[in-house]
Amino acid sequence: MASAAEQMAANMSWSAFGKATELRQRILFTIGLLVIYRIGTYIPVPGIDGVELQRFFDSAAGGLGGVLNMFTGGALSRMGVFALGIMPYISASIIVQLMSSMVPYFEQLKKEGEQGRKKLNQYTRYGTVALAAFQAYGIAVSIESGGLASDPGLFFRAACVITLVGGTMFLMWLGEQITARGIGNGISLIIFVGIIAELPAAFAQFFEQGQAGAISTGATLGVIAMLLATLLFVVFMERSLRKIHIQYPRRQVGMKMYDGGSSHLPIKVNPAGVIPAIFASSLLLLPTTLSTFSGGGNSGPVMTWILANFGPGQPLYLAFFVSMIVFFTYFYTLNVSFKTDDVADNLKNQNGFIPGIRPGKRTAEYLEYVVTRVLVLGSAYLAFVCMLPEVVRTQLSVTAYFGGTSILIIVSVGMDTVQQIQSHLLAHQYEGLIEKSQLRGRKSKTRSGSGRKGPARR
Repeated sequence: MASAAEQMAANMSWSAFGKATELRQRILFTIGLLVIYRIGTYIPVPGIDGVELQRFFDSAAGGLGGVLNMFTGGALSRMGVFALGIMPYISASIIVQLMSSMVPYFEQLKKEGEQGRKKLNQYTRYGTVALAAFQAYGIAVSIESGGLASDPGLFFRAACVITLVGGTMFLMWLGEQITARGIGNGISLIIFVGIIAELPAAFAQFFEQGQAGAISTGATLGVIAMLLATLLFVVFMERSLRKIHIQYPRRQVGMKMYDGGSSHLPIKVNPAGVIPAIFASSLLLLPTTLSTFSGGGNSGPVMTWILANFGPGQPLYLAFFVSMIVFFTYFYTLNVSFKTDDVADNLKNQNGFIPGIRPGKRTAEYLEYVVTRVLVLGSAYLAFVCMLPEVVRTQLSVTAYFGGTSILIIVSVGMDTVQQIQSHLLAHQYEGLIEKSQLRGRKSKTRSGSGRKGPARR
């Protein structure tokens, strides 16, 4: 039987959406900031030769350049002020999350409440500046070595680093404003909108390749069918749960005895989200970054071998990608997103227990056993979704927007945003019901007060 909240969610309509003025303001505020972000992707960094840059990315669209360009919403191919995107902030936040689970000092900050959270956010911002400056300098060096700068030199490098780092920090501020005053997670929405905005151009380029004969008609239809099937599969797996039954004992409050209740602890098949895929992609891009700083052509035999065998579509690249996805799925889930010891302690503090399992250490061991078995399916699902489009994309030399990572981001961010909109609508409906009940109570009081008085008691 459906709950009251589920029944209200099923009865939501456009009329309820029209009455939720606060939700409309949040959505309009979010759209406005995202429009500002898209405008910034078209403002170029000073000193860039646009013709040579476009020629370079046209040749690299199916390889590494296309992957990097996807995460920045096309800003990298235009070398806009947001060319670094929000990835330095995401990398810094992931590093701080891992440190808060492994380093005692950061663990203590995490337990200090609001003050500790502010400290962790401050460290995340410092890390973002450091990573952004490192990547911006690498981009400036690579632009000069590739002959894409109209006036290379120290002034160009300084201007490029300052512009790109400032753009990343401004994007971080936009994301925080969307999270606080808009709808959805601002950082995730920035990546989501960047991918969605470039999809029409990616599809147009793909169909042009089909018309030119570079891709056969059967392959074109097969890629479209694969994208739709992958999209449906990702939606199904992201909504899949493993429910663990939780029982609460009877309790006595004063002179009353309350019956015990039951609930369930949901464990997602993929608790880590898209984090393992992003981590694995970052490690695979590390050799290219090191080659950039070493001057490209001056790489030694070891670096040359790594660049040749760890390129997109190579067997070692695919094997390393799969192994890193599986490793980070387990590592991030058990150390950050679902720490079994913390969950067991919370259940014990709430007087909840799993039937047949003792609270405390036994519960933590049982949860770890269940999560480990669930993650076998979750890591296999993540590896399959990331690898199948990757192989097809590399073999057909199509754009990186058809990759598994982009599909994961689109589905997860879209589902999270829709759920937040539904929660705001439900809250608005609850407020309306409370106001109606208060008005009815006032009317009944006024009617009872205006009627005739009964006979007085003797």
